[in-house]
Amino acid sequence: MRSSIRSALGLAAVAVVVAPTAACGSGDDAASSPRPTAATGEVVFWSSLSNMDLVAQAFNDSQDDIDVVHETVPSGADGYAKLSTAIGAGNAPDVATIEYFALPEFVTSDRLTPLDDYVAEETLNQFNEVSTSLVQLGGNTWALPYDAPPMMVWYRQDLLDAAGVDVPTTWEEFEKAGQAVHDATGSYLASFNANESSWFAGLAWQNGSQWFDAGEDSWTVGIDDDASQEVAALWQRMLDAGTVKAVPSFTDEWTADMVEGRAAGVIGASWSANSIYSRVKDAGQEGKWIAAELPSWGGDIAPLYGGSTYAVPRTSDNPAAAAKFIEFLTTDPRAIEARGDSGSAYLAAFGLTEVAQEAYTTSDFFGNDIWAVFEDAADGTSNDWQWGPNFGITTSAMQEVLTDVGAGEELTDDLSSVQERTVDGLERSGLSIE
Repeated sequence: MRSSIRSALGLAAVAVVVAPTAACGSGDDAASSPRPTAATGEVVFWSSLSNMDLVAQAFNDSQDDIDVVHETVPSGADGYAKLSTAIGAGNAPDVATIEYFALPEFVTSDRLTPLDDYVAEETLNQFNEVSTSLVQLGGNTWALPYDAPPMMVWYRQDLLDAAGVDVPTTWEEFEKAGQAVHDATGSYLASFNANESSWFAGLAWQNGSQWFDAGEDSWTVGIDDDASQEVAALWQRMLDAGTVKAVPSFTDEWTADMVEGRAAGVIGASWSANSIYSRVKDAGQEGKWIAAELPSWGGDIAPLYGGSTYAVPRTSDNPAAAAKFIEFLTTDPRAIEARGDSGSAYLAAFGLTEVAQEAYTTSDFFGNDIWAVFEDAADGTSNDWQWGPNFGITTSAMQEVLTDVGAGEELTDDLSSVQERTVDGLERSGLSIE
């Protein structure tokens, strides 16, 4: 898949990525001009992540050859639209923050500079397998991974105890535990988050699904493959039984369920520690929440839920200096120390966990060693999962189709509808789909 990802898309995806702009000529001219090979000069750095101005300053203080200028940009779709427009106009930054799911879209539209000529193999060896697999496409390295948040579960230990159940280790046990917890406490074991497409994608990923695969001339889309349908069938059974609840994440209802004890668990990621703490810290729940690995389908696949990378737009006049700064961002303990307490980020580079743990000030709120669980949850294979050429199409389809998911519905049929809408959307953008 990786060796053919760009040939499968050709230039068709350019229209998807840079639709907000009509001026691409200046960007091409800038990319074809000679570029410095020495790591010196000014580097403009765009990021929506908190405290990155402090990290840029720490890098500037550490050496005299490169001057990083930090600019805060919007997160999500607005930020990507701004970046695409800037690349097309030839005034993009030298370093940009791009989430894993969005990276293939920028790669296949020829908007990034491969880093292989600027980053040593020893640097790449510092990152875990899952994160590395997501930044290497078509035989090239297109970004360096920053964080690699493992998907995992957060439970109310006291509600599990009230139901007399242990932490589930398999999805079969999870389904049975949900019934026991509901019978004993009235609480539901987890929420179905239809507003988070990458949430369900992670659950399918863990079961061995391959939603996207690039062939020589076309893409294969498998959102309703057997592995995903097995996941959908499990959740539909639990929705029918009332042991899980369909509620959008990060909403007032979702928060109230946690605060008032109606939620006995949250399927999230390492960063969920900060999200849970900020919502329930005043609700008398200290020591009651614990971290746990995802229940298993029988394999050792370790899906990520979220996560960011740093890439160099192809219009950068200073890729060598940009790459030097990216190495600092992703592998140097001083970068993590400078950012300070930015939450429970699990970093992609080996050896930085201790630094991140020291920066996070609320680990003691939880009832077990959450960082040890992060390590265990991240210790698995990537399954060669790859995000698609425009995951925004899939996101929109899931949010439209799964709005009414709940008891008595047919989630497996809904997943087939998402498949159809994704294929149709990608074909409308000019891509060839098998």
